[in-house]
Amino acid sequence: MTFTPKPLAADRQAPQTWLTVPAAFFAMVLGLVGLGSTWRMAARLWDLPGWVGELIMAVATGLWALLLILYAAKWAWQRSLATTELGHPVAGGFVALVPASTMLVALAVLPYWRLGAALLFGFGVVGWLGFSVWHLGKALQGGPNAVVMTHVLYLPLVAGNFIATIVTAALGWAEWGELFFGAGLLSWLALESVLLQRLLGPGPLAAALRPTLGIALAPPSIGLVAYLAVNPGSPGMVASLLLGYALLQALLLLRLWPWIRQQRFAASYWSVTFGTTGVALAAMQMVERGATGPAAALAPGLFILANFVIGSIAIGTVVSLLGGRLFFANEAKVVGPD
Repeated sequence: MTFTPKPLAADRQAPQTWLTVPAAFFAMVLGLVGLGSTWRMAARLWDLPGWVGELIMAVATGLWALLLILYAAKWAWQRSLATTELGHPVAGGFVALVPASTMLVALAVLPYWRLGAALLFGFGVVGWLGFSVWHLGKALQGGPNAVVMTHVLYLPLVAGNFIATIVTAALGWAEWGELFFGAGLLSWLALESVLLQRLLGPGPLAAALRPTLGIALAPPSIGLVAYLAVNPGSPGMVASLLLGYALLQALLLLRLWPWIRQQRFAASYWSVTFGTTGVALAAMQMVERGATGPAAALAPGLFILANFVIGSIAIGTVVSLLGGRLFFANEAKVVGPD
């Protein structure tokens, strides 16, 4: 069996336009909200300009609204492409980013409009739960071949739960957040060994799928942010354990980056951004709560690194968009077994 890039069937039938925007583009929103959150924290922790974080949050919210309109338009005018993407064993998992980003945008809105944030979270959590149960139920009836098992599986089961944890805690519903945190944590632990076995198994990932390895950084880092959200007070040893594992994943990702970059720049590179901002934010939150030692030493460097990574990928995205390449090298063109 070979494993070569293969676009979705519907992708070959429709021209690449704004109406073919893939669900994976919503990863941009996650990365930007994550960066905005680090700047909000930096304003409190180091007296950096508060307007920077609010500007980033505004950009993230505007981008989310634009992508939501375009994604809805795809379902209205490119339905065959949308349904094919939804049913694909890899691309279908990215659809979880649509409601997940809606939940996350609630954090951007919360300081200005609590009711609006609560409504965004409500719509997002209902959509995410509905999709996740449907998606997992479909997989349990006969999952995809091992060669298409990727870290995209984390998006509906792990990332969504941790995001729900963070937002519910921010809204003052920490006890509900504990339920989401438990679901996300146990789902992550269950999937981690399965995905590691796949990566050590039948051949390397195809170039087009390699940027999805960046998602592996999100569970420990965003999981740590979620843990801190529902556990006020001193971070404690559990927080240090999660931070240590997040740093290990970051080092592994750095080691693999030359191999990942064999795939030309595409919006899929945003897969690394949410986890990158998560590990920086988590370390900064630990410092705010009195942590010393490694967290305090690493927090400034991790904050700078997060800005560099997001900034570089954002510039690459704009260049690709202006060059007319963004829609021809996107996550909708996922791969599968021949």
